[in-house]
Amino acid sequence: MAKKHKKHKKHEEHVDESWLVPYADILTLLLALFIVLFASSSVDQEKLNKMSDVFSQIFDGGVGVMENPSAVPDPNATSDEITDQTMKYIRDQEELQETVKRIEEFIAVNELEEQFEVVKIDDGGVLIIIRDSILFDPGRADIKPEYETIALELSNILQSDIPRRILIRGHTDNVPMNNAQFHSNWDLSAMRASRFLDSILENNPSLDPGYFSAIGEGEYKPIADNGTAEGRAQNRRVEVLIQPLVAEDGSEIEEP
Repeated sequence: MAKKHKKHKKHEEHVDESWLVPYADILTLLLALFIVLFASSSVDQEKLNKMSDVFSQIFDGGVGVMENPSAVPDPNATSDEITDQTMKYIRDQEELQETVKRIEEFIAVNELEEQFEVVKIDDGGVLIIIRDSILFDPGRADIKPEYETIALELSNILQSDIPRRILIRGHTDNVPMNNAQFHSNWDLSAMRASRFLDSILENNPSLDPGYFSAIGEGEYKPIADNGTAEGRAQNRRVEVLIQPLVAEDGSEIEEP
């Protein structure tokens, strides 16, 4: 009698897929590398550092993509460990920026774009440039009555919780000045700055005069070519300099 041979099922061969784990890790690292390379070419250093911190927390190797050790972030710490000094400077600049916004709103509402200009300067202060034609008649230092409201509006804008030093500067063109009231452009520019300062303080008794000063620059600091009528018109101006309270290194700016 023939023996029946039992058919043995072939065992399915087990495919070793352990290589997928390191392969996936390599892909993830490559993706992270490309993201960092792209970020380094399109964002500033602060954003790049933040991305590095994020990647450091994702990977458990102890060292981040940018060689920063991974760590559990302190919820009470400021971003990128910003120092108190830096925060003082940032807050001071934010307050100045709010002042700039208020001035720009005043200019827009009163359609004074041709007569006013507001600029931020290198030391962090704010400079308001006012063309003299809107404030004074030629050769005179008395503010035109119809534009006294400019001094009133500025007196309110310049008021702050912590007083700032304000410098009013008068400028002229290079056309010689010699009349019964003023013997030179020095005289005219100084008197215009002083009169404008007086008007600002009179319109707001809350302002401390000790933080204000006025000087005349005459014709010696032009911003345009005095060889043209247009350039001379730009040079005849009054400037209001709003000074910062904190320097970029976080130190308080002392009174000169």
